[in-house]
Amino acid sequence: MSTYVESSGLLADVYSAKCPTREILDHIAGKWTVLIIDALAGGTLRYTDLRHRIDGISQKMLTQTLRQLENDGFVTRTVHPTIPPRVDYTLTELGHSLRTPIAALREWIETNINLIESARRRAAL
Repeated sequence: MSTYVESSGLLADVYSAKCPTREILDHIAGKWTVLIIDALAGGTLRYTDLRHRIDGISQKMLTQTLRQLENDGFVTRTVHPTIPPRVDYTLTELGHSLRTPIAALREWIETNINLIESARRRAAL
């Protein structure tokens, strides 16, 4: 089944540099996106909970990636009018559709890390 990009009428083709699918691939293939989507797969999280869950992410990168995920329709942001403000993030239906492939990728990496590190050691010799 072929999908056409509504904005251009062209066939969706991630191998084409002109196709907007390439930009979306870049967004969802980034490590911070993968980690945020996987962290939110368990349910709504506050900004601070995400920051603690994803070790090594800076405040700037978390904010930037969440904004991009919200703009792309993968995440909803809810601001609660409290002092200090509480901000929650939840996967949208589109975001939930990414859960399975991202979880599979994470599980594959965790399962095969020793084989990969072994290959890297051999390559370094």
